[in-house]
Amino acid sequence: MINKRNICAEFLLIVLAIALLLPSDLMSQGSVKKNDLDERVRTFLKKREGTWRDLNVPASDGKILYDVIIKNKYKKALEIGTSTGHSTIYIAWALSKTGGKVITIEIDKERYRQALTNFKEAGLSDYIDARLADAHRLVKELPGSFDFVFCDADKEWYKNYFIDVYPKLEKGGCYTAHNVSTGGWGMGAGIREFFDYIKSLPYMKTTVDESGGGISISYKRE
Repeated sequence: MINKRNICAEFLLIVLAIALLLPSDLMSQGSVKKNDLDERVRTFLKKREGTWRDLNVPASDGKILYDVIIKNKYKKALEIGTSTGHSTIYIAWALSKTGGKVITIEIDKERYRQALTNFKEAGLSDYIDARLADAHRLVKELPGSFDFVFCDADKEWYKNYFIDVYPKLEKGGCYTAHNVSTGGWGMGAGIREFFDYIKSLPYMKTTVDESGGGISISYKRE
């Protein structure tokens, strides 16, 4: 005679075992995919090392942006000034780990096309919304909100970009800008105006990392 209780108990044990194993298996697959992407990005960056032109940031500055995003778990990024995408790749690489995406804006068609090629080769296209547009107009029109912004476009417009983005920057969010230095070296009038302005704001806490090309890092106070 079949013992229905024993069959039910065994069935429940099997279901429980499957339930316990599946998440672990899925996590394992996710880890493999992330590791594969990391390796692909590293290989791409190694291959292109020393070849970045067209106003791209140095790798040391890309790593700063990457670290800021990872540390704060940012997910909604905006980049003003793509060039051919060196900084974008570091931003998107970080966002691939936080579950985010970056909107990046470039006005030059040739640089934009090269950036798209670079994003695809690096395996990061899914984390990038690249726009061929005039940032003077588009930054105003984007609805936001953003928790991370990197500005590296026309320097005389730096202050205007910040003013347009600020209402869309979340509390605790970070606004970064390139080619900024505390001593003023290499800064034109536009960057000086922006830097003096953002330092004067009580609701923004600003520091500068000058280990590379100089990046101002400003957090919107909670």
